[in-house]
Parts: sequence; C-alpha cells; structure tokens
Amino acid sequence: MISQLSWKIGGQQGEGVESTDRIFSTALNRLGYYLYGYRHFSSRIKGGHTNNKIRISTTPKRAISDDLDILVAFDQETIDLNARELRPGGVIVADAKFDPKVPEGIDARLFAVPITAIAEELGTSLMKNMVASGASWALLGLPLDVFNKAVEEEFGRKGPAIVEKNIEAVRRGAAFILEQAGGPLEEFRLAPADGKKKLFIIGNEAIGLGAIAAGCRLMSAYPITPASEIMEYLIKKLPKFGGTVVQTEDEIAAVTMAIGANYAGVRTMTASAGPGLSLMMEAIGLAGMTETPLVIVDTQRGGPSTGLPTKQEQSDLNAMVYGTHGEIPKVVIAPATIEDCFYDMIEAFNVAEEYQVPVIVMTDLQLSLGKQSCEPLDYNKIEIRRGKLVSNVPPLEENKLFKRYEFTEDGISPRVLPGEKGGLHHVTGVEHDEEGRPNENAVNRRKMMDKRLGKLNGIKIRDAIRVDAPHQTPDMLIIGMGSTGGTIDEARERLAQDGITSNHITVRQIAPFPADELAPYVQAAKTVIVIENNATAQLANQIKLHVGGADKIRNVLKYDGTPFLPAELYKACKEMK
Repeated sequence: MISQLSWKIGGQQGEGVESTDRIFSTALNRLGYYLYGYRHFSSRIKGGHTNNKIRISTTPKRAISDDLDILVAFDQETIDLNARELRPGGVIVADAKFDPKVPEGIDARLFAVPITAIAEELGTSLMKNMVASGASWALLGLPLDVFNKAVEEEFGRKGPAIVEKNIEAVRRGAAFILEQAGGPLEEFRLAPADGKKKLFIIGNEAIGLGAIAAGCRLMSAYPITPASEIMEYLIKKLPKFGGTVVQTEDEIAAVTMAIGANYAGVRTMTASAGPGLSLMMEAIGLAGMTETPLVIVDTQRGGPSTGLPTKQEQSDLNAMVYGTHGEIPKVVIAPATIEDCFYDMIEAFNVAEEYQVPVIVMTDLQLSLGKQSCEPLDYNKIEIRRGKLVSNVPPLEENKLFKRYEFTEDGISPRVLPGEKGGLHHVTGVEHDEEGRPNENAVNRRKMMDKRLGKLNGIKIRDAIRVDAPHQTPDMLIIGMGSTGGTIDEARERLAQDGITSNHITVRQIAPFPADELAPYVQAAKTVIVIENNATAQLANQIKLHVGGADKIRNVLKYDGTPFLPAELYKACKEMK
C-alpha cells in the first residue's frame, strides 16, 4: 500500500472536468484522506484546456506533487500536455472516442474506456464525467458505496431518476476498467485514511466564512477572477445572518460603498484582484485620511493589465504597501493556509476598527482557489474587538463639535456612529483639525500626519512571522509568503537528506513589516533564500529595506503562472548552498 497518490483530470473547459474533480475529491474526503488541489483553467467561459490535480495522502500535505500517478483524459490534448508528469508506470484513463495515444518516450499504461459511448447509452454524453470517475475510483480499489453517496449529494436536488442514472454511469465505468485491468491496481492501493472529519474547501470560502464569523454583514464587490468565489459564497450565506451582498458597477463603487457602510458602523468588506485593487487606490487613501475602518481582500493573479487572470502570481505586494498617493497607515496581512484565511479575516476586521485604518488581506490564486483539507475550525478562538467606538458622549460646549480626530497618546481617536447624541463632526478628505473641519495650517498638518502614521507603532498580528527554526546557525534560512509554505517544507526535507540544514519563516504581516522579529533569524543564517511568485523580488526587497542582509539574500523567483513544485525548489536551494 502507498501513503499518497496524485490524480489529474483534463479536457476542454466546460465539459465536466470541474464537476468530476469535485465529486471524486468529495468522496475521498469522506474517507478521511488529506487532499491538496490545483486548478489550471483558461480565462474564458468555455473551451481551452483545463485540468484539475489532486494530491491524496494519509498525512497532511500543502503542496502540489512533482509527479502524477493517474491521468484521466477527455481529449488527446490533455495527454500531450500532461503525460510528461506521469511517473514511470503511471496510468492514463482516456476516452476511446478520440483514439488516444501515449506520446513517444512516456512510460505509461493506457486504458481506453468508451467513456462517451457509455454515457450516451444512458441518455446523455453529459454523464461521461461520472463514467470517468467510476473508472478512476475502481482502479484504486476504493468502495463504490462511498462514491455513490457523493453522487447523491451532487445530484440529489435533480431527483432520484437523475441520481440513479449517474450512479449507473459510475458502475459501468468501474466495471469496464476492472475487466480491462483484471481488477484494482495493487501499486495504486492507498493505505487506509484516519477517517477523521476534515473540512475540504478553497481559501476563498474560508475567507467568506471568516468574514461572517467576524461580524461582517455587507459585502460590496464587482466580480473578478480569482476573487469571485468570495462573493458567490457570501451571496448564499450572508442573508442567513441578516446581511447582504451588493454587486456594484465597478471596483470604485465597491470600495467607496464599503467605506460608507463601515463609517455607519456595519462591518463591511470588499474583495478583488490586482486590476480592481488599482481602481480602489484613491478611495483607500480616503479611508486612511478619514480614519475609517476598511477591509479589502486582494487575491493576486498574473499581471500587469489583464495579464494572466487565471494563473498564479504574488506580484501585488508593492501595490498594497505603496499604491496610494500620499502617506497613510495601512496593514497588509498574508494568510498562508486555509485556517489562516478564516482566522485572519477576523483579525483584519478587529485591527481595522481598533486602529481605524485600511487592512488588506493578501492571498494568491493558489491559496484562494486551490481546494485543500484542513482541520475543523475552532470557533472558540473568535474574538470581536471594536476599538475606541464610544457612546454616551459627554455634553459639548456651545459651538463645539465632537473631536473625532482628537490628538491622543496612542494616536487613535474616539469614534462614534452617525446619529450618536453629541457625536456631530465634520468628515472630509482634505486635511482637517480635531473636529474634522478643513485646516491647512502647517503645524496642524504635521501633527495630524504624525498622529495617523504613528498609530501602527508596534502593531503585531498573530504569528506576524511563522517560524520553524530548529537550527541556531543554519546553512540557509528559506523565507516565503502565501501558498509557498508547504512546498518549502517538502524541499527542506530533501535538503536535510543531503546534510543541508535549514530554517523556514513565512512572513504573514507584510505591513508594517515585522523587522525586529525577523532580524535575528536573518543574522543567524549563512544564506537567506527568498521564494516568491514574481519577477522583481518584492518580498526580498522588503527584507533588505527593513532588516538588511542584502549580501546574503538570494532570490528564487517564478512568474510563469504556475506554482512552485517541491523538486524545483529543492534544486534551486541546493545550488545556492
């Protein structure tokens, strides 16, 4: 028996690849396996090659596997593009309809299954995804009753007749390949899973759930890949909690609506990707100047311009940190796991209100859309902190307004909601005095700037840096952010086998940069290797700026639209020893 296996299905976008993967992985999750998925898809609604890859394991994994055990192909293009990933002796399950061929030089066993023909016999070619799923499942020797329950869950709303037809498609696909292969393939028989319940979700769903847990009751947003799933999730869930989602005409309207709603006291968020974030910049400055809480999620993708809208990248860091004109306090948080996506949203809303600043939650496409197993979330950890939100304002002197922007020792002023008795004040995007009245006096300007920028002195979120440092003076310190953590850990395991010692840090607070916490680890390492999905080493440059160590920092950069693989990180790091 084996402890892990990699499975991929591919075809033309719109012909059932996504639903096949969803049902297949749902059934595996029911058995208690740990799963890590990667979705490669085109930036169009229908057509163009797409594939979904799932890593199945008896232990937690947070990286795409280097190789592939089973490839399910709906067309020859899928074989031509993906067969090179197959390990020697790997399997291709292909639709006999297109007369599949294994490319020259590929050591793989081909099973040509009449996938489309079986589906059409049952009434529609749409069921070919179930035929393919049944064939894959049978090769692994897994119990069909578990798979059938997943089918019932997927199609139950369409009635028992549809459910039965799809179950029959699964049965026929399984029966055909078992006869052809002579039974399940022993080399692909997975060891039993632990059977424990696990969540199996994408990062965007965890973000949406975290927003609800944080008390968010309004999302204003415009659809954009790869952020749209946050909006789609909250459209279904927020009304159950008295909230709503407003699809605005563009990202400018989305962010300004969020600012207005937060000013009114409703915890509100918006979410977008790089192009949308660019449109929001002026309004983010307004939130900074008016000291209005604001939470934005930026799900990074390939840029610039439309760029690679469905591909992996981590190139918005500079935009998030420096994008607004002028200077305002701003917090940028980078989740690294599905669990982080949930808990960091709660922290984002708390920090936004406590410090009265914009907070940007920075994910990347792989974390946002890659479906993963995670342990059940601990709702006892949820804490709501609203900062200096005051009521029962003492009576004001005649002709005086509430000092909404009062100079305080910590730079954070008291905040009132509209309509609060005694809370009347001006709100404007121009420089202002403590009561909010426009004021361009040089002394006032300097004091207000110092007040706003000083608010974040010493701020540290939970795990501002996540540290795995077993060595006092390692050969190398490997630093990453976002979805790269699991890949780095697997590369480190291989480095250790070569006698190379390494520590690993994931930077989770991008702004203000946690220099004091990171500095001792940078100083202790002989070489510092920074891993990131961009072309200009944006995270490495933040480290050089705030911590130093430029002479020992090395970059491993990838910006071709695909996530890092453990083998390529291992090779790159070993060469830098």
